[in-house]
Amino acid sequence: MTVAPRLSAPARREQLLDVALDVFARAGYDGASMNDVADAAGVTKPVLYQHFESKRELYRALLDEVGSRLLRAIAGATRDATDGRTQTEVGFRAYFRWVAEDHAAFLLLYGGGSRRDEEFAKAVRRVTAQAATAVAPLIAADIEPEHRLTLAHAIVGLAEGASRRLVERGDSFDPDEIARQVSDLAWAGLRSVHRLD
Repeated sequence: MTVAPRLSAPARREQLLDVALDVFARAGYDGASMNDVADAAGVTKPVLYQHFESKRELYRALLDEVGSRLLRAIAGATRDATDGRTQTEVGFRAYFRWVAEDHAAFLLLYGGGSRRDEEFAKAVRRVTAQAATAVAPLIAADIEPEHRLTLAHAIVGLAEGASRRLVERGDSFDPDEIARQVSDLAWAGLRSVHRLD
């Protein structure tokens, strides 16, 4: 085991989360152990347990961290967009770049392992709900708030479904091209949205 350099507590926690992401993405929750994470991080198990009391706590923290990274990427990309069409495209571009650059994070968040455990599935649903809540105000249509939120969930599902196919195929892909294709579909649908009677 290579010994990791001395880090501040916040820096060590971040390093442990980054290493744990790779370990869990490769082995799954059931196949990975705290020993595996400690060895990969170059720390002893007691150091790992100073930051996370259990494997479950580490995995929950990792789901939250990965979800936060995704939400920050989308929020940062859409912040300065001035119209609905641009917001749609740059939001999808940020999402698909995140998937292309970090398959491990996508698989951790949306892979089957996180959905088989109710506690982990709840954490993933929370991220999905937060993403939809962030997307809803970007839908520039004169519709009821609940209708807007339902459409936002549909947009998040559209991105997830397309990403799942791309990741499962294992091919590399151009995230900007995929973003253009998917945002064209989403924008065409959003332009025809109207109030429910």
